[in-house]
Amino acid sequence: MSKLLSKQSILVVDDLPENIDLLSKTLSDDYRIRAATTGEKALKIVYSDEPPDLVLLDIMMPGLSGLEICRRIKANPDRRRIPIIFVTAMTSIEDEQRGLEIGAVDYITKPISPPIVKARVRTHLALYDQSRELERMVHQRTHELVTTRQQIIRRLGRAAEFKDNETGNHVLRMSHYTRLIAQSHGLGEEASNVLFSTAPMHDIGKIGIPDSILLKPGKLNADEWKVMHQHPIMGAEIIGAHENELLETARVIALSHHEKWDGSGYPSGLKGEDIPLAGRIVAIADVFDALLSVRPYKPAYSAEQSLALMETQIGRHFDPELMVAFKQALPEIFRIKDIYADEYGALTDLEFKIQELNDEQNDD
Repeated sequence: MSKLLSKQSILVVDDLPENIDLLSKTLSDDYRIRAATTGEKALKIVYSDEPPDLVLLDIMMPGLSGLEICRRIKANPDRRRIPIIFVTAMTSIEDEQRGLEIGAVDYITKPISPPIVKARVRTHLALYDQSRELERMVHQRTHELVTTRQQIIRRLGRAAEFKDNETGNHVLRMSHYTRLIAQSHGLGEEASNVLFSTAPMHDIGKIGIPDSILLKPGKLNADEWKVMHQHPIMGAEIIGAHENELLETARVIALSHHEKWDGSGYPSGLKGEDIPLAGRIVAIADVFDALLSVRPYKPAYSAEQSLALMETQIGRHFDPELMVAFKQALPEIFRIKDIYADEYGALTDLEFKIQELNDEQNDD
């Protein structure tokens, strides 16, 4: 049974059982044969959880023709790569050209020659296997590159955080808040995940700010604020301009997360929707977590105090529409705040806390 299941699967589609029997007899020693006498049944098999590795398809059939079946398969993103070979009595050059144009990989005329059928099937299955393996390798390599970029971005973000909050997990929390606000605002999963991955770089420019300013216990004077206002520009320069979406989004966030809705922010004094959406979202996540956290110049505020202060800044510091999304996401935001609380230790220790919480949820 295991040997049978390991064989590659071929779907034979023909309205005449004798044609199916002939092709099955030709190929069954080497392949697992599945059969369909109608287009509807053929499509059901192709769209199933166990699609065939190759389709041998008659053209002249009642109901759905072979050409229409081929069109439908090729229009399905999850199945279009399955090789289709037409096996038909239609022998004109025009018929063959039409079949190949709609996506078939080959064209065998009836009456069939078993050696030719075997050779063509073997060739196209080998090509399909190579194509899938190449696709798998490209996907794996792309995933590895994206993961590596994400890890570098997060570690650099953590490096900036050590400058002014070396025991905190602000970067981790505000990154989660950013994704939650983005999702609540209606951004899709991919865009929200890009923001989650790049938000940690928002304060990378603090690496260039002297500790005497960054760690000053109390308010900064005018000259010190001038220096502090340079950290978004420093951050953008550290990251640099890139065509890569992750790095370019990180640069945009670093440069714009201190801009304010009313134009009173820095470094460029951008106003309203002139501020990039990524910067507007991160501004809310960053400020909210900062309010809840201890800083050299302030104690940690309560959730009630923090929310009250955020409310006063709607239309001033924060985009009013994004604040609606922020409020909708608050239950999840507070859950993240509790999971990644500073009292549980620094970033490297959090895996134990996450596992502990997951175990508790599984027990429930």
